[in-house]
Amino acid sequence: MTTPHGGATRLDRVAHLTVHGTAPVLSAAELAALAENIGLRGRGGAGFPFARKVTAVREALRRSDGRAAVVVNGTEGEPGCLKDTALLLHAPHLVLDGALLAAHALGAGEVAVGVARADVAESVGRAIAERGPMSLRLRVARLPERFVGGEGSALVDGLDGGPGLPSGRKVRSSERGLGGLPTLLSNTETYAQLAVAARLGALGHRAIGVPDEPGTLLLTVSGAHVLEAPTGVSLDRVLAHCGTGPGQGVLIGGYHGTFLAPAAARTVTLDRPALAAHGAVLGAGAVLPLPEGTCPAGECAAVTRWLAGESAGQCGPCVLGLPALADALAAVVRGGGAPALAAVRARTKAVERRGACGHPDGTARFVASALAAFPEEFTAHAHGGGCGRPVLGALPLPGGAPPPAAAAPVRPAAPAAQLVVDWTLCRGHGLCADLAPGVVRLGPDGYPQQAAMALPARMRRRAQLAVRRCPALALRVRSPAE
Repeated sequence: MTTPHGGATRLDRVAHLTVHGTAPVLSAAELAALAENIGLRGRGGAGFPFARKVTAVREALRRSDGRAAVVVNGTEGEPGCLKDTALLLHAPHLVLDGALLAAHALGAGEVAVGVARADVAESVGRAIAERGPMSLRLRVARLPERFVGGEGSALVDGLDGGPGLPSGRKVRSSERGLGGLPTLLSNTETYAQLAVAARLGALGHRAIGVPDEPGTLLLTVSGAHVLEAPTGVSLDRVLAHCGTGPGQGVLIGGYHGTFLAPAAARTVTLDRPALAAHGAVLGAGAVLPLPEGTCPAGECAAVTRWLAGESAGQCGPCVLGLPALADALAAVVRGGGAPALAAVRARTKAVERRGACGHPDGTARFVASALAAFPEEFTAHAHGGGCGRPVLGALPLPGGAPPPAAAAPVRPAAPAAQLVVDWTLCRGHGLCADLAPGVVRLGPDGYPQQAAMALPARMRRRAQLAVRRCPALALRVRSPAE
């Protein structure tokens, strides 16, 4: 095991070639076969098989004009994750190798790397410059730091110059992604693993790890330590290597993940079947143990409050449901009694399977897992006993969020403007609902349900686009002063 993020130097182009050598060139069929033979899956959260992504893009290319794109997701909006940041700061050429290998195999004309941090953008930009002129376009774009910004459609939207919000539509990037082209989109680590496997070959890559999931994985432990470990390593060994233990339990997979009880954390191995037996997935590789000295109920309530504030603002279950869930959980921590506990469970059920993207479901899953992992803690808090421990921030949050018991309830901000329909002009084209989802809702007759719709600041750009593109010129944005 190694710890690449702590004290490692950045490999420039020359140092990278000295360590790794020149990357091979593969055809699309060879690329898909390699990914299939090593069982390569996305390392950003969903764990989708990479070979199937390649095959989907190839099939889309046969139905289109033959142009494609490749996207690297390096946004890493998860506060407990640093592995992609470590790669892009210290080994950016390994990631670019994998992305360019895929681009050449598919005949893609562009590779775009989406990142959120300024230092990461600078590192990738330097790596691109170190490669000199290329036959395709290779660029890095800095996008807003947002938890939902790494969702596929949000990433593509941001790279295309949009606000970087999930589309809410079931259109795969392999069909229509960057610039409307068939796009191979995957996580930073996925491309780095591909670059290593292409050099080693399938047999060489299978020399370590478990047979069904060979190779290594990158983990972020306690939001601070980044290490590489073979698949199938015991979680207990990983924690010991980082100088910690399971404590009161370990959150696996980040803030849309699952808590493992201490006994499970001491015996489970880090591979898909072993984690699935506990209802968990590794996700983006976040491993977050809760030490004995912190309050688990307060930690979970603080995370839920933060997740509620990370809404894309495009659907009611997110905009209204998640703050209400955070309020209910904070009420439990403050001693709200059995009604507060019942409200948490009701609010959790209310947001499930109703969002425009997976954020409400993931947040509900996190809360349900917390309640199942720490039932005595939440019950004691609800009935006024509490645990007497502070919230230490073992579940890291940007800026160090305050304990939820002291935090003011988060409510949607008052709209600064309205999107207004002129009924004398509207012809019911419905384009506005596609361009400004969550703002415009159509009735059964295909016309907007309201003549004046609240316009959150984050949706103003989308609304202005709807105004410009309305075929009947029936829309306008009305400021509060009017």
